[in-house]
Amino acid sequence: MVGLIISTARQLALKIASYGVMHLMVAILVAFAITRDWRLALAIGVVEPFFQTIAYTFHDRIWHRIERRRTLSGLEEASEAFTARLGVMAPEEQTRAHGHHGHSHALPRSFKQVAVKTVTYGLMHFVVAVAVAYALTQNWRVALAIGIIEPLVQTVFFTVHDRVWSRIEAKKAARAAELASA
Repeated sequence: MVGLIISTARQLALKIASYGVMHLMVAILVAFAITRDWRLALAIGVVEPFFQTIAYTFHDRIWHRIERRRTLSGLEEASEAFTARLGVMAPEEQTRAHGHHGHSHALPRSFKQVAVKTVTYGLMHFVVAVAVAYALTQNWRVALAIGIIEPLVQTVFFTVHDRVWSRIEAKKAARAAELASA
């Protein structure tokens, strides 16, 4: 049990650290492209990712709970099992929904869920980016430019980062299941 907690904490720390490094590089490059001032770009690039990483940590934990709640939802599980047992859910629907005949307790991530997660990340990012850029430049035009452009670029990188980590977590879960069944 302690090993699992340590492993989970280590993986979370690596996920957050990798996000911070990615964010730092993108923030500096975008800020420089807008301001053409390396000192200001470095200041924005260091301060903004610091606050974004804190905000990302909360965003990630909230979405982790939402995703786990959906997967472990007793009501959804019970209704799915009930309809499968009664034959209310057609075999074609079961195959379409799960890729096999029968019901599954694992509910796949939908495109809608991925899209909502990405949009909420983008909105959170916009607010933090504008606030930090304005605090450092005292210029609303520059702050809004950075606040619009930088989060768009970061949102693309966030989506890639999230997909990479989802694959890492899925592979780890598959290995654990493999070991448990062996």
